[in-house]
Amino acid sequence: MPTKTLESSISLVEEPQLDILFYPKTIIEPTGEEEKETLNVLSLFSGCGGMDLGFVQAGFDVLWANDINGFACKTYAHNIGDHIIHGDITEIDYQSIPTADIIIGGFPCQDFSMLWKRGGVSTDRGNLYKNFVDLVAQKNPKVFVAENVKGILTANKKQAIKQIIEDFSDTGEIGYNTKAILVNFANYGVSQLRERVLIIGVRKDLDVEFVAPQVLNTSDNYVPSKVALQGVEKVSFNNEHQKIQPATIEKLKLIPPGGNFTDIPKDSPHYVKGMISHVYRRLHPDKPSTTIIAAGGGGTWGYHYEEPRPLTNRERARLFGYPDDFEFIGSITEVRRQIGNSVPPLGVLPFAEKIRELLEKL
Repeated sequence: MPTKTLESSISLVEEPQLDILFYPKTIIEPTGEEEKETLNVLSLFSGCGGMDLGFVQAGFDVLWANDINGFACKTYAHNIGDHIIHGDITEIDYQSIPTADIIIGGFPCQDFSMLWKRGGVSTDRGNLYKNFVDLVAQKNPKVFVAENVKGILTANKKQAIKQIIEDFSDTGEIGYNTKAILVNFANYGVSQLRERVLIIGVRKDLDVEFVAPQVLNTSDNYVPSKVALQGVEKVSFNNEHQKIQPATIEKLKLIPPGGNFTDIPKDSPHYVKGMISHVYRRLHPDKPSTTIIAAGGGGTWGYHYEEPRPLTNRERARLFGYPDDFEFIGSITEVRRQIGNSVPPLGVLPFAEKIRELLEKL
């Protein structure tokens, strides 16, 4: 069938703030005897599988996945499938990777993060997105989805995102209509104010445009942390309480729900100086969590709104929208890293469903 090549669409769009009062989960059902088409996915920089889980829940079949972290691969294999390959993407032969309808992944974000000193695309790690671009060029998927932190929009004096979008748009023989979408996953049912950029490209010859799903929650009806954590104490795994120093407990007693280190009086013997707002940040029971981070000491673990203690990893997982039967493999610190580096599966699900809807119309 003849196709029409579209002009490259390079744009930065921000999610609309629509007044929708609930999250109506989309259910795609086959009609009559017709079976739902199998759509296949390749996954790069897969981590423990948060983004992949969202696509699996939307009915996609992940054929191949890869990550460099051994424990993350064990978590992925335990919950999603043994198709994940543990290794450095720069050393993998692309010829050994199957073709698929979609390629997804979250290339390393540390060099774009707004929390730390950033090198952007000028570093080896920041340049790993080019491996994603190269695989798209070789496998020619219909759609790709790349995730990264909000800081990618301003890295390298805003030149990083421009270069990344241009590289994705021009890759392969046909090229991709590519857009960067700033998403707050709290707008999609996740009990966490987590802003991330989704770079989404649709192959030009398909003559269709990806339109982001409607916002499902606003600040008027975000999912509060007390709702997300309801009954979490009944989950038997990844729910260990971390031991903390008595001095830390005393600090937390001085901080109200939703507060942080700045609430400790300066004349208190427990006063501390913090560089970022995450330091001794406590949840507020009636609001979503602030962004859960993957690593860092100095009181950056995230703390319960009622009890003076760090969150358990199962509580963190709840704030990302992981189901309770998703079991993470590794130490408390390692699992915290896996969760904090991941994409909320509940938040990516509406985007996966929208992509499926787009492809099924072709």
